[in-house]
Amino acid sequence: MKDLINSEDDITVIGEADNVADAMDLVEEKKPDLVIVDLSLKESDGINIINDVEKNYPNIYTLVLSMHNESLYAERCIMAGAKGYIMKQEASESVVNAIRHIMSDKIYVSPNIMANILNRFQNQRDQINESPLKTLTDREMEIFHLIGLGMLSKDIAIQLNISIKTVGAHRERIKQKLGIKHNNELIRRAAIWVETGLF
Repeated sequence: MKDLINSEDDITVIGEADNVADAMDLVEEKKPDLVIVDLSLKESDGINIINDVEKNYPNIYTLVLSMHNESLYAERCIMAGAKGYIMKQEASESVVNAIRHIMSDKIYVSPNIMANILNRFQNQRDQINESPLKTLTDREMEIFHLIGLGMLSKDIAIQLNISIKTVGAHRERIKQKLGIKHNNELIRRAAIWVETGLF
C-alpha cells in the first residue's frame, strides 16, 4: 500500500506505526494531512486513534482500513470522526481514490454503507422531519451547504459577497445550534448532508 500511494505524484507516505502510542507521536511530529488507520493494532483498538486525532488535531483527516465487516464498523468509525472506511480487500483499488475524495472534504464509504444510511433514514421519516437543521436560518443553511461542498470560508465569503468574519460568525452559530464542537465535525456533517440529502 505504501508503494501504491507513493507511486502517485502528489501523495507521499511520511510515517508508519503499529500501535496507538507510536502513531500519535508521529502525528504530533509530522502533522500529516491524513492518517490511514487499521482497526487491528497491537495492544489497542484503532478507533482510539480516530478519537485522539478528532479531539486533538481536528484539521487532520482519518481514513479507516479494515478487515472487519463494514456493516458492523463503518458507521461507528464515521461517527467517531473518520472521513472514510474501506475494506482491506478493496484497498489496492480504492485507497488512492478514497484519499483524494477525503482531501476534497468529502466522506468516502462504499455504496452499500451509503445505501444502509439512506435506508435507515427513509425508515425514520419522523426523525428526518425533526432534523436540527430546521433551526438554521436560510443564510446559515446556505453556508452549511457550501461547507458540505468543500468550500473554504474565504471562497464562501466571495460567493455570498460577505466578509470572512461574517462567514466565521455564521459557522459558529451553526456549530452551536447543531451541537458541534470542532470544525472537522462541521465539515463532516455538512458533507453527509450534501451527499445524502439527510442529516
